[in-house]
Amino acid sequence: MAKKIVAVNAGPRKGWNTDTLIDEAIKGAESAGAEVQKFDLFRLEKYTGCVSCFGCKKEKNKGHCVCRDGLTPVLDAIREADGLIIGSPNYLGELTASFRALYERLVFQNLTYSMDPMCCNENMIPVLLIMTSNAPDSAYQPLLKNYQQTFNRFVGPTEVFVSGDTLQIKDYSKTDWPWYFDAEAKQKRHETVFPREREKAFELGTAIAKKL
Repeated sequence: MAKKIVAVNAGPRKGWNTDTLIDEAIKGAESAGAEVQKFDLFRLEKYTGCVSCFGCKKEKNKGHCVCRDGLTPVLDAIREADGLIIGSPNYLGELTASFRALYERLVFQNLTYSMDPMCCNENMIPVLLIMTSNAPDSAYQPLLKNYQQTFNRFVGPTEVFVSGDTLQIKDYSKTDWPWYFDAEAKQKRHETVFPREREKAFELGTAIAKKL
């Protein structure tokens, strides 16, 4: 039976950097025999982050967020999956609000407030976390380390992949941004470096499927 991977796009722009890298990782996973179900968080029914109802702390709901909304199918799918690919752009020094909503509810449902065990997740799965940003690749390392450590503890062993200094729009000349961004350098990087990052995302998707 084919292993199942859930892929989550926490960015709003179809066909752009984050979505493209997630799709490459999906292709890689599928090439290794996995079945992939993809969710676009910006295209779901209305949802929120954790509402602090503590329903998941009741014994009968352990490991299950009881809030029912647009994120419920995503949480249910991840709970039954063999692997997770999740990607988000960085906005104002953080991952998107949509990512945070899922992250809060995915992690908090597995937190027990007990040292033994601290986590009640009985289905730990490998995770590939992709972040895109117009800042350099080396930016936001403490942020990503924190996410990686939390995913490691409550979801499963996590690898982080960053694509920085990304191309934001097709034509910078139509804006007043050129004083801030080197449009020519951005375009050149998109044409020379981003294709290699797409290949890397494919390889990481293949690797996550082979771990299953």
